[in-house]
Amino acid sequence: MNLAIFISGEGTNCENIIRYFADNTYINVSLVLSNKKDAYGLERAKALGIPTCIANKELFSNPQQLLPVLKGIDFIVLAGFLLMIPDYLIDAYPKRIINLHPALLPKYGGKGMYGQHVHKAVKDAGEKETGMTVHYVSNICDGGEIIAQVKTHISTDNSIEEIANKEHQLELEHFPKIIEEVLLRNIEK
Repeated sequence: MNLAIFISGEGTNCENIIRYFADNTYINVSLVLSNKKDAYGLERAKALGIPTCIANKELFSNPQQLLPVLKGIDFIVLAGFLLMIPDYLIDAYPKRIINLHPALLPKYGGKGMYGQHVHKAVKDAGEKETGMTVHYVSNICDGGEIIAQVKTHISTDNSIEEIANKEHQLELEHFPKIIEEVLLRNIEK
């Protein structure tokens, strides 16, 4: 099964996923795609021998241009990808695009809820826990069916950065395993 990872930034999760599947017999990370040409995750992927692609908004919004780039890709993982996925791509990959969100959806999701914005909202609300959500991508921002959630306790004394770090540790530990579970279920079908 060939996997594409879509990124927009640093790519720590991307690198973690690539390393996790490096020796996997069934799952191969075949492409890392970014909407930002200066995303450091592209350098991480290249250093690990994974082909990369830069897809600006024009290319990304054009199925005649993007779908050929994805030829041979069976599954897409969004790991810090900040563009909405167009309907044509959701239709081409039904229940085969998953996203990682840095909060416990349905709380703190939707337009504008990414990165530090999410963690600030969690802190401002005085939440006692936060976590990560992995969900299928739908045409509603952060509204697709939830696959898995992992939680961690936080306190009102935690800074936004501490909350972000706790949540990111969950991502690094659990996201590749959840991806593997979803993909293996798809292989078995």
